[in-house]
Amino acid sequence: MSMLNHISDSSASPIAIRRSLGVLGRGIFRAVNNAIAAIIAQRERQAQLTILRRLSDRELRDIGLSRSDIGAGLAEAAKDRTRSQRLLAARS
Repeated sequence: MSMLNHISDSSASPIAIRRSLGVLGRGIFRAVNNAIAAIIAQRERQAQLTILRRLSDRELRDIGLSRSDIGAGLAEAAKDRTRSQRLLAARS
């Protein structure tokens, strides 16, 4: 009888397998999405850095930056953007 009980218990496993695959699929999707977002963010920072480095000292002063502030300013903006994105993701 224990063999029959074991067989009948395994009939519930397709549901558990589907749930596990769903969780795994969402985890993989999230990891790929995060990797793509990180690549996009890095390219945006590189583009912004290139644009800011091409500005003259006077143009930088007009927007309130000095040449030495460029890297730190972009890093701070990236942190702010990450914080905002996490808050939005937590709400949904």
